[in-house]
Amino acid sequence: MRVFQLDSYVLLLSGKDSLQFLDGLSTNKVEGTCTTVFTKQNAKIIDMVEVICVGDNVAIVGHNSFKQNLVGHLNSRILQQDVLIRDISEFNNVFISFDQYPDTENVTVVQTFRGWILVVPKSISIESTMSDEEFNEHRIQNVLPHQEYEITQQVHPFNCGLEHLVHESKGCYVGQEILTRMRSRNNTGKSLVLIEGQPDDATTPGKTHSLVIRRI
Repeated sequence: MRVFQLDSYVLLLSGKDSLQFLDGLSTNKVEGTCTTVFTKQNAKIIDMVEVICVGDNVAIVGHNSFKQNLVGHLNSRILQQDVLIRDISEFNNVFISFDQYPDTENVTVVQTFRGWILVVPKSISIESTMSDEEFNEHRIQNVLPHQEYEITQQVHPFNCGLEHLVHESKGCYVGQEILTRMRSRNNTGKSLVLIEGQPDDATTPGKTHSLVIRRI
């Protein structure tokens, strides 16, 4: 079983407006469990997150170094909506499995385009079976972007392989006008590609191939 521990935070949203709130601020259609991207007014990424419905609540799983920017972005936009955000990161570890993970009591398992995301209470012991190098080699071979490599706050979703998370026919959200204009004009700029070797502009260099964000 190929399992790798992610450097992730977990936020828990409660309140009847939680899904509608997230839908109005992110690139994908949020009607239930899904992956989506939060962007700034200029369409640059704040974070890519997993939205996971857990009973009457909604969990958000994203990358730790992006947490404070996202929390500030969300809190400033709650206004009069019935949404309460709590940080429950200290109680949970987050893993990604590249093989279908078996149902495990008290472990939340969600299939995503990257693999199976596991949200695991710290009382349950799960060990990584992959090194950083093995994790990155798998990403390279499968052209999977990751935070702080391809997914940064200096790029928009079309740059880093997240175009499938930008819904083509949803309503207004922060950054939507720019992304819609880029798509309609077929002018999305640089793209994430797999190339041979280890060029100077590689976002993730590998043994024989690398991931690169280039204009093609």
